[in-house]
Amino acid sequence: RGGQGVVTAAEMLSIAAFVEGRHAQAFPSFGSERMGAPVMAFCRIDDKEIRLREPVLTPDALVIQDPGLLHQVNLFEGLQEKGYILINSNHSLEQLGLGDFQASHPQEQVRVIPATDLALKYVGRPVPNAALLGGFAALTGLIKMESLETAIREKFSGKIADQNIAAAQAAYASVQ
Repeated sequence: RGGQGVVTAAEMLSIAAFVEGRHAQAFPSFGSERMGAPVMAFCRIDDKEIRLREPVLTPDALVIQDPGLLHQVNLFEGLQEKGYILINSNHSLEQLGLGDFQASHPQEQVRVIPATDLALKYVGRPVPNAALLGGFAALTGLIKMESLETAIREKFSGKIADQNIAAAQAAYASVQ
């Protein structure tokens, strides 16, 4: 949802990939929405130059910051068969109403982490984006934690950067 740091998360993910010498492209997808409205942001990562400038229709991974959207929008449409899924929640997949989905998807590629709780603990605000990126790094192995830390420091400074890195590290450890 707007204001939860979705666009910033995509930007930090692209910076982390760039730090590792890869090509990346981050972009949001929203219209005239306002704070609190559903928002999507995308990040493409590749070893070669990215020329495509179209929406992502078949994602390799989904990071869902607001589990309240799980049954309002078809979030899983187009997801690659062996795609990664990371959901911000205190509840299990079964409790989230995704028990059937869990049975048909590789369990090692689906995680639920309490990213908002981690953000509140380490950052003092309910902005779960850095924690989710830490969990994403551990779940997928697509970016290194050190690269994510560099990206967070590029986006934030001082105490705010330190707090977000701490949340990301805690999420990384919980997923590993």
